[in-house]
Amino acid sequence: MTRRLPPLNALRSFEAAARHLSFTRAAEELHVTQAAISHQIKALEDDLGLPLFRRLNRALLLTDEGQTLYPAVRDAFQLITDAAARLKGREHTGMLTVSTLPSFAVKWLVPRISRFQDRNPDIDLRIAANERITDLARDRIDVSIRFGAGVWTGVRCEKLVDESITPVCSPALLPQISSPQDLAHLTLLHEEMLPLPGFPNWSDWLAAAGLGAVVDADRGIRFSHTHMMLQAAIDGRGVALGLSILAADDVAAGRLVAPFGLVLPSGYAYYLVMPPAAVDRAKIRAFRDWMLAEMAITPGVR
Repeated sequence: MTRRLPPLNALRSFEAAARHLSFTRAAEELHVTQAAISHQIKALEDDLGLPLFRRLNRALLLTDEGQTLYPAVRDAFQLITDAAARLKGREHTGMLTVSTLPSFAVKWLVPRISRFQDRNPDIDLRIAANERITDLARDRIDVSIRFGAGVWTGVRCEKLVDESITPVCSPALLPQISSPQDLAHLTLLHEEMLPLPGFPNWSDWLAAAGLGAVVDADRGIRFSHTHMMLQAAIDGRGVALGLSILAADDVAAGRLVAPFGLVLPSGYAYYLVMPPAAVDRAKIRAFRDWMLAEMAITPGVR
């Protein structure tokens, strides 16, 4: 029995337009005119007998029918792309796009990239740093490094390392610190980019140290990213509540010190997040193996 498919060119135009939510960007990607994209979408809508997009003055939205169709079309094209790549022997070479948080990229990943390149000279890394949780297929991300509880649907998650917190500061501040009580006279540095339920802050650490009524946990300087806060600590601007993994290299190099022994578990970890079939892709497998090996030798990791 012959299967009747919608026009494939129209499906390709639909997938690009739905991914970008823009006929203009879809046209640029497919190297055609915007009118051609509009024509293909109209042909697909006529073939299906229903609208796929809501065309607003300044926005393009998928209808309920479009939202139903898009995942199937997206996954189908991804399957074809992956199969073609395997046939061409390109799974071991070419571009590997990695998504991660800006602070993790700056403080951990980027300083180690050269070692990955030495081991995998035929793989070109592309680092995409942003705070939002990416859709691997939609954003064409091969692998993502995320921070959280490891509960994400439709992907394969592998824990890299648990994160913890402890105060860190420049060695230049040590003469002013003989006990945690001295924090009452020092500037506290805060990071505000981790809106995770229960993630410990200065109030939690001070309470655990028995100083909740002694030190004002709300005062100090606030930063939008962890790497900015750690740089301020390196520069002697105050004491940061540092994430142990992100501060590990600075502590090992003596740029930062952890003056107190109290370390709180964050309740969260870094995870490698991959498409479900990632184990079959050589480039992702190579990056996974390298990440696990590097994390195992990160200073302070148990």
